[in-house]
Amino acid sequence: MKVLIVGSGGREHALSWKISKSPLVKEIFVAPGNGGTELENSIINIDIQADDIEGLAQFAINEKIDLTIIGPENPLVNGITHKFEESGLRCFGPSKGAAQLEGSKEFMKDFLKKYNIPTAEYSAFTDPIKAIDYVREKGCPIVIKADGLAAGKGVTIANNIDEAKEAIDLALESEIFGEAGRKIVIEEFLSGEEASFIVMTDGINAIPFPTSQDHKARDEMDRGPNTGGMGAYSPAPVVDSIVHKKIMQDVIYPTLKGLQEEGFKYVGFLYAGMMIDQDKNLKVLELNCRFGDPETQPIMMRLKSDLADLCFKSCESNLSNQTLEWDKKKSLGVVIAAEGYPSKYEINKKIKNIPSEKNDLKVFHAGTRFQEDSLTSNGGRVMCVTALGSSIQSAQKKVYNAISEITYEDAFYRKDIGYRAIAREEEK
Repeated sequence: MKVLIVGSGGREHALSWKISKSPLVKEIFVAPGNGGTELENSIINIDIQADDIEGLAQFAINEKIDLTIIGPENPLVNGITHKFEESGLRCFGPSKGAAQLEGSKEFMKDFLKKYNIPTAEYSAFTDPIKAIDYVREKGCPIVIKADGLAAGKGVTIANNIDEAKEAIDLALESEIFGEAGRKIVIEEFLSGEEASFIVMTDGINAIPFPTSQDHKARDEMDRGPNTGGMGAYSPAPVVDSIVHKKIMQDVIYPTLKGLQEEGFKYVGFLYAGMMIDQDKNLKVLELNCRFGDPETQPIMMRLKSDLADLCFKSCESNLSNQTLEWDKKKSLGVVIAAEGYPSKYEINKKIKNIPSEKNDLKVFHAGTRFQEDSLTSNGGRVMCVTALGSSIQSAQKKVYNAISEITYEDAFYRKDIGYRAIAREEEK
């Protein structure tokens, strides 16, 4: 089997690395890939950008690609799966219509409401005056989100009217999120603990992957601006067996049923970002149409089953009766970002002394590339150091020990990834 993976981030490095372990796979291409995928002996980087749908389809035709896996959200929202299927190509990812669940927060919230899937109260606005009036009516804290794709950075938790007004003005007046922020969704603030719940689906059957928890805030103790994710760990203890069952029954299966009723084809990963309160009540914060980043990295470390085979079977509507094998160890990944991320940051900084791969340790690259045979930074999130351990705490210790070996002058990272799970471990 020849496999093409679309994307350039840490998620795509982790997926291609796991795919490379499959005995079914002869060749793996990543478009465009990064410095980490370039270092993998079994992976070939292709100089085609993830948003070049025509170029990707033509490459897949020319190379007789058997399976294409779409990593990021943008090509999905722009209809890459339709183009590939139109060309007779097998593509692991939802249709353009289904990808609206991630492409438009208003669409997603309306969908959840229509199919009685629990979520926060909300309203959508293009008029800043009406938006501010709504905030005054509802009170703070309140959550303000860019309607479209903003790389995980279009969310503000406003604790007072002034913060809300600033967030609304930045989106609707200053247009800092461009087209993505020309409409905003304002929703009630939810208390509790977040968890990432990801399933693989062929549109009917859904196979849950291990739970995880992402740390979206830039600073320790989950403070500071939102980012694409500063680290993650798996499993998330907040999702016990009761909560797991409720998410499948109240969120995942109703979502798949709703998609069928709307006539949307859905093959791929479905990601439900959940808020869970102390009474085990749950509400959907977001639905994403792809694997999370950085959740992919620790989850792929735990996966023992053949990912290529599973993705192929999903495309063939053949996921029924599939069981997955997972490493019983815990896993944790810490993102090393560039100083200044998620705002302004510098690139082209040299990176050296990256620890080599071990059975329980892997450094997944994101914003890296090679320049004149030197590995350099090429983005805000640069790499994700990921480890397995008998506990979240032991995995965390391995990760931070490995990070201490890396030479990268602009390195910025949180030093508390996994703190909630570790607190629970210490209570036992």
